Amino acid sequence: MVLCSVLALVVGCASLPESSTPQAIGSLSAAGAETTTPPPPAAGREPDRLVRDFIAASASSANRHQAARQFLTSNASNGWDDGAKTVVADKIDLLYGPRTDDEAEYTLRSNTVGLLAPGGDYQAGAGTVDSTIKMVKVDGEWRIDELPPGVLIDRSQFFSAYQRKSLYFVDPLGSELVPDVRWLTGSSDQTANQLVQLLIDGPKSTLEPAVSNELADEVGVRGPITKADGRTGQVGVGSGGVRIDFGGLQAMDAKNRELLAAQVIWTLASAEISGPYVLLADGQPLDNSKPDGWTTLDVADFDPLGAPEDEVGLHAVVGGRLVSVEDTGTTPVPGYFGSMVNLRTVALSTDGTLVAGVADTGRPAPEPSSALMIGGYDSGAFPVAEGQSITRPTWGADNNAVWAVIDGTNVIRAARDPATGQVSVVPVDAGAVTALGSRITDLRLSRDGVRAAMIVDGLVYVATVVRQENGLYSLTSPRAVANGLGSDALALDWSTGDAIVIVRIATDVPVVQVTTDGSRLDALPSRNLTAPVLSVDASPSNEFVADSRAVFELDNNDPAGDRYWREVSGLAGVKATPILPG
Repeated sequence: MVLCSVLALVVGCASLPESSTPQAIGSLSAAGAETTTPPPPAAGREPDRLVRDFIAASASSANRHQAARQFLTSNASNGWDDGAKTVVADKIDLLYGPRTDDEAEYTLRSNTVGLLAPGGDYQAGAGTVDSTIKMVKVDGEWRIDELPPGVLIDRSQFFSAYQRKSLYFVDPLGSELVPDVRWLTGSSDQTANQLVQLLIDGPKSTLEPAVSNELADEVGVRGPITKADGRTGQVGVGSGGVRIDFGGLQAMDAKNRELLAAQVIWTLASAEISGPYVLLADGQPLDNSKPDGWTTLDVADFDPLGAPEDEVGLHAVVGGRLVSVEDTGTTPVPGYFGSMVNLRTVALSTDGTLVAGVADTGRPAPEPSSALMIGGYDSGAFPVAEGQSITRPTWGADNNAVWAVIDGTNVIRAARDPATGQVSVVPVDAGAVTALGSRITDLRLSRDGVRAAMIVDGLVYVATVVRQENGLYSLTSPRAVANGLGSDALALDWSTGDAIVIVRIATDVPVVQVTTDGSRLDALPSRNLTAPVLSVDASPSNEFVADSRAVFELDNNDPAGDRYWREVSGLAGVKATPILPG
C-alpha cells in the first residue's frame, strides 16, 4: 500500500490573497536574507523525516550545497550534480516505496512552479514531476544513496534564501536601462561582487538580442571590490559606498563610459547598495570630473523608475473623444482626437505630442469596423490601417512608432518619419506568439521598448522585441508569466520595467500584479472596485482602472495598510477609459 505524506507544504502566491500589495512582489529585507547554515542530520532520524530535512537544507547553496550533502552517502555526494538545475515547487509530497531494515525508497512528487537557471534566471513553469530517492543505513544512520541531479526547493524556502535583484542593460537607442531580473543567494556583503560579475557575464539569452552591454568584450574588474575608502570588509553593507576598478576601457569614449556608469550604479542602487560609487578605469577615474565618486543624481536621466508621463498628465476617453483630466473636470484636447466622438481607445506618445486611436468607422459588415488613426495632439489625423478589431495602440520608446494587433493575429508597426511626417506600416514577425493561441487581445510595449506584454487566448505572455538587420521587428522568446491567474486576463499594462498589472475576469480579485519572470503573482487591493473591471493603465507611481461605475486610482506611495482605490475626482460620475502616455 502506498502512503502519502506532505513535506513542508506551502501554498504559493497563486491564491492571490487580498492582503498582498504590489510592494510584496519579490520583496525581501533591505539587507537581503542572510544565509544560515542548516543543522546537520539528527541522530536516529527516520528516513522520511531525513528526506524532509534534506529538502530544507537544499535551500542553502553555500559551498556547493555542503549543508545538504551531509545527508548523503559519500558516493552520492561525489556523484550529485547540484548545479544541473534548481526546481522550485509549491507542493512536495513524499510517496513511500519498498523498505527493509537497511534500505528504503521514496518518490518525491513536486508541483513545479519555476526553474532557476544558471545566473539566477527564474523561469516560470508548471507541472508535476516525480523523482526517486534511495536510502541506505550507514553506521546505523539513514543516508540518501541515490538521487536525481539538480536541487529541489520548496517555494517558501526559495523566497527566504534568495533575493530578487535587477541587472540593467542598455536599450537599442542608448537612452534607457532595461531590467534583467535575477535571483541571488548568499550574504549581503557578497551582493556587490555577484551583481558586477553578472553584469560582465551579460544579459539572459532571451534578452541578449535586444540590448547592449557596456561591460561586455574585454571589460573586467581589477582587484577586489571595496568600500569607497578601500576597506575590504562589509562591502555594500550600510554606508561607505563602493569602489570598483575596471580594466579594458582604454578605447571607450565618454558617452559609453556614462552608460557603463549608469548600468553599474542603478544595478547597485536598486539592490540598496548605497554610494558614493567610485568607478575607476585602470586605476584612474572613469570620469575625471568625478574623482570622489558618482551618485544616482549623476545618472538620473537613466533612472529605471523615472516616469516621464507625469509631465503629460492623465487623459481619458469620454463619450468617444480624448480629454485631458484635471481635478476639477475634463477638457477635450485640441485637434482631431478631441473633436471626434467615435474613438474606442487611444494611446499617447511618451512625450505627449502624438496620438494613436482606434475609431469606429460606422461601416456595416463585412466592411472593416475599426480604423487606426494617427495624428498630432493638437492637429489632424489620418487612417493607417483598418480591421474588424484593433487592439489599443502602444507607442515605442522613440515616440515615432506605434504598434497594434489587427483582427487578433496581425501585429503591425506604424512608423512616422520625423522629417516628413509620412507614416509607413510594416508587419511585425509575431509567429512565435501567434503559435501560442488563436487570438491576441491586448499588446503593450514596455517603456524601454524592449519587451512586449500580451494576452493570447486569455493567458499572459512576455516576449522580447528584436530589431532585425533588415530593419523589421520580431517578437521572440515569449514566456507565460501569470501561471495560476485563475481566470482569463482582460487587459494589462506595464507598471515598471519588470512588473505588469493585469485585469482579470473575476469578481473577487479583479486586479493583480506579476513580475516579468513569473516568480511572483500578487493581488492588488479590491476595496471600492465594482466588477467587472474593464481597463487598466499604469506607471511606476500609480495605477488607474475603469470599473463598471467610474475611474479609480491606486497610489503606490501609500502605506501598505492604507492602500485602496480612490475615485479620480476629475472623472467623478463619468464613464471613461483612463489614458497615460505609452
